[in-house]
Amino acid sequence: MSFGRAVRGSNWIEGYRASLDDVLDVIDGQKPLDVSQETRLALTGYRDAMTYILRLAEVGITIDQSLLKSLHFMMTKHDLRVQPGLYRTSNVWVADETGARVYEAPDAELVENLMDELVRSLDHDDSKPAMFRAAMAHLNLAMIHPFRDGNGRMARALQTMVLSAEGIASPVFSSVEEYLGRNTDAYYAILSEVGQGSWHPENSARPWIRFMLRAHYQQAWTLQRRIHETEHLYDSISQLLNRHNLPTRATGALADAARGRRLRRAVYANLVELVDGDPISDLSASRDLKSMVDAGILVPQGTGRGRTYHGSEELHRVWLDIRSSRPPAPNDDPYTTLPQPPLPGIST
Repeated sequence: MSFGRAVRGSNWIEGYRASLDDVLDVIDGQKPLDVSQETRLALTGYRDAMTYILRLAEVGITIDQSLLKSLHFMMTKHDLRVQPGLYRTSNVWVADETGARVYEAPDAELVENLMDELVRSLDHDDSKPAMFRAAMAHLNLAMIHPFRDGNGRMARALQTMVLSAEGIASPVFSSVEEYLGRNTDAYYAILSEVGQGSWHPENSARPWIRFMLRAHYQQAWTLQRRIHETEHLYDSISQLLNRHNLPTRATGALADAARGRRLRRAVYANLVELVDGDPISDLSASRDLKSMVDAGILVPQGTGRGRTYHGSEELHRVWLDIRSSRPPAPNDDPYTTLPQPPLPGIST
C-alpha cells in the first residue's frame, strides 16, 4: 500500500491521475479499470523503475549515469518522442498552466558534465546526513533537467534511491513521494523559490532543505500512525473472521477492503500468497470471497471478469472506529517549534 501511494503521488504531480485502486492493480500486474492507456503505461513504467530500485537496495546501489539513464528508459519507454534513456540535445524550459515559462534549464551542452558532477558528488560526499544528500540530489537533477521529459519523476526516484543506498530504512518507507503528491503546490513553489527562473547553482538551497525535512517528518508521522492503526485493524478483523468461522488468511485482504480498496479474485489471491508464501487456487479464492459475501463482510459488484468486491458497512465501521481515535497531526514545521524532537542525524 505504501509503495502504491508513492507511485501514485509521484505520477499525480505529472498529471497522471489515478485512484489508489488502479495504481495497486498496475503494481499487481492487473489491468486497471478506470485509467487511460497513457496513464496506465506511465504508472507501469514508474512501477518498473521503483521495483528495480527496491531490488538494488537489497544488494547495494552504485549510482552512475548509466543507471540513471536506464531508470529513465523504464519510466518513459512508452513514449519514444521523449527519447527514453537519453539526455536531451536541445534547450528546454518548464511552463505553468498558462503557458508562461517559469524555469529555463541550463544549455544542453552542459548537461553531460553537470550530470557527471552530480553523480560524483553522490559517490564522495558522505560527510552530510543522508536526508540532506538525497534532497540535494533531487534538487540538482530537477534543476539540471537532463531529459526532455520525466525529470520530476526521475528526481523524486533519485532521492528515494540515495536514501535506499544508505540502508537506513526500507525505500518504501523512506520515500516522501506520497507527501509531495499531496502537497504539489507547495512543492512547486519551493522549487520556484530556489530556482528563481533559470539555472542558478549559486542560490541558497536552505528553503528546499527545510521543506524536505518537514516532508520527511510528516511522512514518518503518517507511517507511524498507519502502523498503529493497522495493528488494531488486523486484531479487529481477526476477531471478525473468528466470529464467522472464516479463514484467517483473508485478514490482510479484508484490512485493505476495510480501508476502501476494491478487491478482485486475482488481487485477493495475490494478497493471500504474499502473506502465506504459497499460491492459492482460483477455486479456493472464489470460495473464500463467496463465504465473505455470504457472511455480509464483502459486497459484490459486477459480473464475470469485471466482478469486484467491496467492504460492507460492517467492515467499514471497524475501520472508522479505529480512525476516530487517531491522534492529532503534528505541527507543520517541527523544526521551528520546540519541544518537537529532531529526526535522528538531523540538526535543527
